[in-house]
Amino acid sequence: MLIGISLISFFIMHLAPGDITNNEASFNPKASQESREQLRKLYHLDQPIHVQYGLWLTRMVKLDFGQSFASHQKPVFWQTTDKDGNVTKGMIQEALPKTLVINIIGLIITLILAIPLGVLAARQYQGWQDRSITLFNFIGFSIPGFWLSLLLMYWLGVMNNWLPISGWTSIDYDTLGSWGKIKDHLTHLVMPVIIPSVTGLASITLFVKNGMLDVLNQDYITTARAKGLNEHQVIYTHALRNALLPLITIIGLSIPGLIGGSVIAETIFAIPGMGKLFYDAVLMRDFPVVMGILTIGSALTLLGNLIADIAYAWADPRVRRGVTREA
Repeated sequence: MLIGISLISFFIMHLAPGDITNNEASFNPKASQESREQLRKLYHLDQPIHVQYGLWLTRMVKLDFGQSFASHQKPVFWQTTDKDGNVTKGMIQEALPKTLVINIIGLIITLILAIPLGVLAARQYQGWQDRSITLFNFIGFSIPGFWLSLLLMYWLGVMNNWLPISGWTSIDYDTLGSWGKIKDHLTHLVMPVIIPSVTGLASITLFVKNGMLDVLNQDYITTARAKGLNEHQVIYTHALRNALLPLITIIGLSIPGLIGGSVIAETIFAIPGMGKLFYDAVLMRDFPVVMGILTIGSALTLLGNLIADIAYAWADPRVRRGVTREA
């Protein structure tokens, strides 16, 4: 499946008009057709597309995604060492930690808020708490991420000057002490973390609420209450674990998003993460970088499915018994 995904992605990339030679030649109006052909030969773009894919696939099997077509010629995936001992970090290696920090913190905040809100909405179904949370969900679904990003930048950064509006660190970062560097990182993280937290909170809250409503109507919940268990035990011991089963799938499938990053948020806030790297690579027709990110995202999607299946078996004894009987 991974090879099939990479094959389709590779051919779709080559359907886009132009290539890296057009971008490089545009910076030099005196560039001749011969120089463009030399660039195409250098990047193997003069070869048939199946030959190009074969060369790329041979390297990919070794986890070598090649070098970027950009002028800096950095390795796409991981660092390399030349014969003089100089280490050049890979582009994905540099961008990945930033994206992971932003999205993992955002996911943790989302889960901490969404699960209690979903449980409350289900327990107080059709009450004022449920209606208030439903209204919040509608607002969360309706707010575009780019608009919220610009609004936060204007309100928190421009008007009140509470937070920096762009970048990963400040200009004077290297002159700061240890605590100053930590504070600088945290202040730069606030707005980029808010965006995935707000946009994901509405959907996950709705998933938890619907799951709880289905579970609370089951016979075993009625039996648990009839046995005299208090409401806290019924909700958090018996109902919540089964209600979170659909959420396990969502979290498993969100793994590629944690790595892939947000193109909009990272571009607006000028965060040099995976999303911005992918956006810039597409604009430059930088095939090795685009294919490297797509391949990693595809592999993580398959991994997310596997993790979701394993988590299902852990959370639901019926799945484990079914597997045992089939074996």
